[in-house]
Parts: sequence; C-alpha cells; structure tokens
Amino acid sequence: MSDFNLNVFSQAIADLAEKAAPATASFTTHHHRTASAFHWSDGYFVTAEEAVEAGEEIELTLATGETAKAELVGRDPSTGVALLKPAGVANAATLARADAVRPGNIAIAIGNSQGSALAVSGSVGEVGPAWRSMRGGTIDRRINLAVGAGGRFEGGPVLDARGALIGMLLFGPRGRALVMPYETIERAVATLREKGHVARGYLGAGLHPVRDRDARGAMVMSLDDNGPAKAAGLSLGDIIVAWNGEAVHGPRDLIRRLGPDSAGVAVTLGVVRGGEQRDVTVTIGEKPLS
Repeated sequence: MSDFNLNVFSQAIADLAEKAAPATASFTTHHHRTASAFHWSDGYFVTAEEAVEAGEEIELTLATGETAKAELVGRDPSTGVALLKPAGVANAATLARADAVRPGNIAIAIGNSQGSALAVSGSVGEVGPAWRSMRGGTIDRRINLAVGAGGRFEGGPVLDARGALIGMLLFGPRGRALVMPYETIERAVATLREKGHVARGYLGAGLHPVRDRDARGAMVMSLDDNGPAKAAGLSLGDIIVAWNGEAVHGPRDLIRRLGPDSAGVAVTLGVVRGGEQRDVTVTIGEKPLS
C-alpha cells in the first residue's frame, strides 16, 4: 500500500473517531481509574456495569469538557450494562447501528478521558452465535476483538468502518477485549429504564463443586430458609447433577442457567442424595436486590 493510501486510510479512521467523539463521556470509577460511557438515546448513557457501584456519586465529563452529575438508573451484571442519566444532557449525539460484522472487519474502539478523545483501531477477531455469560445473561452474538485498547476504553463504543455502533467494549477473562452487542444493550436498557434492574434467577442455596466417581455437580452446602431450594425439599449434602435432564458440571454451570429468563420458571433438578438419584422440581425465584 502506497504512502498516499496509508495516509488516506489513517485520516479516514481519525475522521470516524472524531465524528463519534461527541457521543462519549468519562467518569472516575470506585477503583479510582477512568472509564468511558456513551450516549444511547433520550439523554441516557451506557457504560460497563463493573465500573459503577450502587449509591455512589457519578460525575460524567462530556466530550466538551463540561461535567454533569449522573444518576445510576440501573445495572445488569448478567450483560455487563449499566444505565446512567446525567442531569441536563438531552441533545448528545446518538450513534447509528452497524450491520453484521465478520472476522477481519475493521473495528474502532472509542473512549473519553476527562474530555479528551480516545481512539484505537484493530479488527474483529471472532464472531460467533448467542452465548450465556457467567452470570446467566443471554448475549446475542459473540464478538471478540483484536484491538489493543486499555482500561480507559472500557464502557466505550466500538464502531465499524462506517462509524456505526457494533456495541460496547468490555474486558473478559485475561483482559480479552470483547463487544457487548448493541442488540443486547438495547434489551437491557429497556428493562433498566422500566424497572431499574434486570431480574436474575435465584435458587437460595450455597454450592460447592463435587467431582468424584459417584457424582459430578454442585453440592448444597447451605440453604436460605425462605428460598426456592428449601421450599422444594432440597437438603444439605444433596448433589445437583442435572437441570431439566442436562448435566450440571458444577456451581458455575448452574449459575449460568440462573439468568433473567429463569426467574419464575419450574425446573427439574436431578439430585444425588445418599447415593441415590432423584428428581426435585424447583420454581426458580428472583434474586433479591443487594
């Protein structure tokens, strides 16, 4: 590629970043670091759920350098989305939604640091089907990035080569950059605006992994006196080995199944008690707000 073409490409990326910058903001997290946020619609901003704490005072620094106190409307740990409503900010730029992306497509992560614009380009590394997060959220698409973005980009938008929104930048295990797709954000935002939280399934049992010759699953180590597990007849020492006929490989596997779509649903748990297997029907509760 000639120097001229490289320069044209470079300027095009910078132009996309500059155009998106007015939609971004930043704030200082409870970990005393900077995270990004961006305008979703109607004066609401989204950011990474792990960057905010309930009850803390949040001050957004907008792209103009102005600051605004922001209310934490709600947070959804299952998708990593938090919704903020800054006072007096109604006319911020809104990003267009991107078409489907493929591995190798250009991806541009945008951020904000106390009013200064941040941008880094790379590519989409992986695109896969819907998946379930460690906290039970249904994520519409798996999108991993080959982008060297630092912590200040967390909660910021990820754009395609047209400058349209692919989703929000989050960091997964081992600091891997991934995208929370805009479809998932849209669903979480609608619920957070209505209820202030996203319901999560609740079993009401403390669990410990079990892996031996006789059983592999999640052992019940404690029970909430008012929880669904105790009401259904589960006992201390029971080993949960199946969920509606599907093997449960441990507590993490079980927790993944306790997503927002599980609350209020009756499920059949395969349980090993005293060396004998039986089925126990449990109506999954809604996790109490902490």
